[in-house]
Amino acid sequence: MMQILLFAAGLIALTVGADVLVRGASRLALSFGLSPLVVGLTIVAFGTSAPEIAVAIDAALAGQSALTLGNVVGSNICNLLLILGIGALVTPLSIAGQVIRQEVPVMIGASVLVVVLAANGLIGQGEGALLVTLLAAYLVFLVRQSRRASRSEQARYGDLPTTSTGGHWSLDVLKVAAGLALLVLGADWLVDAAVFFARWLGVDDLVIGLTVVAIGTSLPEIATSVMAAIRGERDMAIGNAVGSNVFNLLGCLGLAGLIAPTGLPVPAAALDFDLWVMLAVAVACLPVFLVRREIARWEGAVFIAYYAAYVVYLVLDATGSGALKTFTTAMLGFVMPLSLVTLIAITMRQRRNGRPR
Repeated sequence: MMQILLFAAGLIALTVGADVLVRGASRLALSFGLSPLVVGLTIVAFGTSAPEIAVAIDAALAGQSALTLGNVVGSNICNLLLILGIGALVTPLSIAGQVIRQEVPVMIGASVLVVVLAANGLIGQGEGALLVTLLAAYLVFLVRQSRRASRSEQARYGDLPTTSTGGHWSLDVLKVAAGLALLVLGADWLVDAAVFFARWLGVDDLVIGLTVVAIGTSLPEIATSVMAAIRGERDMAIGNAVGSNVFNLLGCLGLAGLIAPTGLPVPAAALDFDLWVMLAVAVACLPVFLVRREIARWEGAVFIAYYAAYVVYLVLDATGSGALKTFTTAMLGFVMPLSLVTLIAITMRQRRNGRPR
């Protein structure tokens, strides 16, 4: 019971801390004239990825490398399938041209790089430093790109505040500091409880990280994306999900590999399956976004269904269920091909009717 309470307290601390951090950091960022898309890709993405970063660092220092990697990989899959799916159910999410041309390719490139670096079974300190350096360069590029944007482009976001409101800037700095403190505390509680559950239930740390911890640390992304969709800030909703994935790959794994005394070992199960699922989901986003330029409600439902199928697969595999082979055959031989054919048919029909979306 104590561990359950500790786990719940950790999730609450992570969620509240991320919310406070995002509010304070977003106001500071908007005061510098950054667009909502860039705010979503940078400040909001960092704030909502901060739980993953905190958990990754804490787990790495505790020697729980499987939990670290499982959290990052599971969170990335959750961001694209579950979070964008829920956001699209609230309202169809239109995809900005910059996301298609630049941000999704960056996310795919980061995914490929992590798979390549993990191929030898270890993300060492040098590789961790490389990932962190690439993240810093990416952030600098985004900020400079946004600041160079023309006034006509910035006018698209004229309905959003461009200066900090609701108090002096020092209040926003205090919010950022308080949010970070809650994130660190919540991450410590969450990791301790998750490791206890993994050992008590006899479930591998990787599976716990891929499911319970991944969904728990993705709660800030879920809340942020849903609220952004409700408020019509669709660029921020998409930017939050895509940007969080980049932060998870380059920031979480980079910092964990950098500070772990002997680097970050990569479990064989992740190399054989989960990393490839993460990469496949990232690559699949590009044609979906490119062809339709939006995520419709029915596509959001499909995203959620695929995420549920992934979780079911993990549970069946972890428990050694005899139904695993049947489930896998049904998914690969029927459900996925049917979804692909349906997507192509609907897209072709809409184009014939003169409706590109």
